[in-house]
Amino acid sequence: MIKTADSKGRVTLGHRFANRPVIIESISDTEVKISLARLIPEREMWLYQNPEAREMVFSALERLKGGELAENPPDLEADEDLVSRLED
Repeated sequence: MIKTADSKGRVTLGHRFANRPVIIESISDTEVKISLARLIPEREMWLYQNPEAREMVFSALERLKGGELAENPPDLEADEDLVSRLED
């Protein structure tokens, strides 16, 4: 496939790349490499940097997929009470 860059140096990649993040690597003065990418939000990066926490989360998600529920679910009323006391 041959495409021509417009006056601002832009080239359309087609529907396969539409609305998807890409990594553009400069290989040389005449060559670039474009790869599809997946991004992790900054606020979630800690999970991927902590193998123990990541394993705990993914393990819990697998148990939930299998229909397992917690034997002792969280006490939401107590949590709400604690939050209101901490905000005062």
